Amino acid sequence: MFPKKGNRFPNGSNGSADELTYATAIGQALRAELGGSHRAVKTIMAWTSANERTVKNWMAGTSGPRGDHLVGLIRHSDAVLTAVLRLAGREQALAVVDLAALRRRLVEMEADLGRLMNDGRSGV
Repeated sequence: MFPKKGNRFPNGSNGSADELTYATAIGQALRAELGGSHRAVKTIMAWTSANERTVKNWMAGTSGPRGDHLVGLIRHSDAVLTAVLRLAGREQALAVVDLAALRRRLVEMEADLGRLMNDGRSGV
């Protein structure tokens, strides 16, 4: 067995215990949105075309996705988008993300309400 050699890269942290690293923030966002199940891993693999080991590393926060994978995650995950905007110090842009999520939720609620109203009429 050969010893592991290679460069070690800094994690990008300035040493502050409160500051999340890129990999940690992405991992937390993915776990918060999808959980830690194997189904979550499969979902992320479908979103990004990344392999299983890579996705597990992202979820564990040991490494972060590269650019094209990050775009795939952001395309499907508001939690990842929020994490990236926070890391970039762009909290004001989060209002747009929150409004889009609120709009989607309102549309869902309107559809639910319509189904309930129709069920009530047919049962009377």
